[in-house]
Amino acid sequence: MTAAPAVARPARPARRRATPAKRRQWIAAYVLIIPFLVVFIAMLVVPLVYSGWLSLFTSQLIGGQQFAGLTNYVNALTDPKFLSSVGRMGLFLLVQVPIMLALALFFALALDSNRVRGKRFIRLAIFVPYAVPSVVATLMWGYLYGKDFGPISQFFQAIGLGTPDLLSNQTIFGSLVNIVTWEFVGYNMIILYAALRTIPAELLDAAEVDGAGAWRTAWSVKIPAIRPAILLTVIFSIIGSFQLFNEPNLLHGVAPNVIGTSYTPNLYAFNVAFINQDVNYAASLAFILGIVIMVVSYVVQLTTNRAERNR
Repeated sequence: MTAAPAVARPARPARRRATPAKRRQWIAAYVLIIPFLVVFIAMLVVPLVYSGWLSLFTSQLIGGQQFAGLTNYVNALTDPKFLSSVGRMGLFLLVQVPIMLALALFFALALDSNRVRGKRFIRLAIFVPYAVPSVVATLMWGYLYGKDFGPISQFFQAIGLGTPDLLSNQTIFGSLVNIVTWEFVGYNMIILYAALRTIPAELLDAAEVDGAGAWRTAWSVKIPAIRPAILLTVIFSIIGSFQLFNEPNLLHGVAPNVIGTSYTPNLYAFNVAFINQDVNYAASLAFILGIVIMVVSYVVQLTTNRAERNR
């Protein structure tokens, strides 16, 4: 038997050397990317890794740091204060976010229409509260809510009605909803308004030719066209709701018997870390809160995408 002739393999093409211009582009790209990577790693990755490391230990008076594994996480998942704060912010999300986004969408659609005069002034007036720091906004609303000295109470007294206590156990939730909505409705309005301005004019012209009015055009053309922007504002609002801190922290000083140190998850983790001096347990609370935010955001996005595919 004769051996089969060897099949000659095609020679690999010679690897081209990068031209000097290409190398300069690569160098410029790395020069622009490296500062971001350094800041990203130093300010996000390293703190996350260190926080995760801390959450696996416990601090004891005798013995110092002791490895505890997942003990802090188990304790957090059975901590009634933490669970109640997460549930409270879940309710806050279900109540406040729809109100805020409905107002933002209404204002964006009104500004995008041709029926509003003074668009620039109105747009600026709605957006200005977002430019006010949350600390200043909360202090301002805390003064307005004051039962003895607040303008709202004085107004009700002037018209002969009873003085409302807007910082009581029954009203504090609504007062917080009002503050956060006032702060962020303008921010979400700008996002939605910018998305509305990108809708092709051909779609709007076609709706007008078909005889669609302003409300019909808004409902059937504009809102479906900006669904990605609406989803973006929903995700941002979910993250912001669970991270609520400044408003309850400042109102705690005004109404300490109503807003406790565990009113929100962030406020509770802050007090555990800096008041109780238990940074290990606070780190585990922060990680669980981050996981909750990711899960809720993912469920919302997945549900929205499935609804889009089923249309």
